[in-house]
Amino acid sequence: MDPCPFVRLIVESLALKLPIATKPAGSGVYPSTTPCFCIIRFKNFPSQTALLPLCATPSDSPPDTATSTAGFHLDAITLRRLSGKPVTLHLKVYTGRMGRTCWVSSAKLIGKVQVSVDLGGAQSKACVFQNGWKKLGREQDKPSARLHLVVRTEPDPRFVFQFGGEPECSPVVFQIQGNIRQPVFSCKFSADRSRSRTMPSDFTKNRGCIMRTFSVEKEKQGRERKGWMIMIYDLSGSPVAAASMITPFVPSPGSDRVSRSNPGAWLILRPNGFSVSSWKPWGRLEAWRERGPVDGLGYKFELVTDSGPTSGIPIAEATMSVKKGGQFCIDSRITKDSVVALRSPVKGFVMGSTVEGEGKASKPVVEVGVQHVTCMADAALFIALSAAIDLSMDACRLFSRKLRKELCHDEQDSFS
Repeated sequence: MDPCPFVRLIVESLALKLPIATKPAGSGVYPSTTPCFCIIRFKNFPSQTALLPLCATPSDSPPDTATSTAGFHLDAITLRRLSGKPVTLHLKVYTGRMGRTCWVSSAKLIGKVQVSVDLGGAQSKACVFQNGWKKLGREQDKPSARLHLVVRTEPDPRFVFQFGGEPECSPVVFQIQGNIRQPVFSCKFSADRSRSRTMPSDFTKNRGCIMRTFSVEKEKQGRERKGWMIMIYDLSGSPVAAASMITPFVPSPGSDRVSRSNPGAWLILRPNGFSVSSWKPWGRLEAWRERGPVDGLGYKFELVTDSGPTSGIPIAEATMSVKKGGQFCIDSRITKDSVVALRSPVKGFVMGSTVEGEGKASKPVVEVGVQHVTCMADAALFIALSAAIDLSMDACRLFSRKLRKELCHDEQDSFS
């Protein structure tokens, strides 16, 4: 199982040093209390914005506080297109508020910085293109702001998989390597309303806060989505991972949406030893429908440790557009907490999975960092997690709208 070449372009150690203001402040001198930020652009990638902490260290010393960005992920096709000639990374530094008011930007441009990046050889070794301060102003005889940044690349090989169809249609999962598509897993989706009441004892024993007790809840036909499960099998037909909906997706009172205060939840499971009938929880995924100016799917994923089901370690929490979909990502550079791998704490990219917008056909593409995969069973856990977040887009669909027939338990719940 060979990985695909990826390179990560990293922009980090960002900080801003402003000239000392004089009285009255002259042209090009900015007060240190003004919030500052920069917009970073690289070729055809979406631009990124980063807040800039102000630095008070003397002379050319490294900043005492700094920030980083999510960086840019370059796949094999992008690397072939951009290799052979230097590519320019553009940064624009602003003071003032981000965004626009009445279609007019309220921020003022302080200056620009450009860094030349040569991607030749980046697949095999780490490279540093900038490490230190760069002057923002052009005039040599006037005080100007300076930006501290580190721009570097590092190899980031990944395994790439793609579902051959929508997860609820029980597709084959292929490993992608260039133009080669090799089947490596098969999926089996089921929607059994009674599963939450008949789960094996090792699912429910000592679940504490992870699992709600459903015996006191009445069945509300058409007002809950429950019992969904997707099993992942290897090529020999042995189950190697699963995603099981353990908390139903139900609308909040007086509403037709799943709220953040009462999310639905999945357990991501792996076989417990050599018995195919015994499973051990690996991770827990919660999902809900966010309110606000942008209709979003909110989610939170945590790893379940060996200390017990109540000792989960949160490693990913974000919101993606319900209309446009997005990327489910576990990455230590864009999460608050350090990422924990299958066996030991590590940093860097863990996984990414595409999620289509509501009502759109989805064939999720899953990327997994090589350091997190020691065998096919490891990869299967991320496949199950990808299926769970994709199915959560349907589970969080407004209850005033119908689901497709593959997801329903009863004929009247589905499209005719």
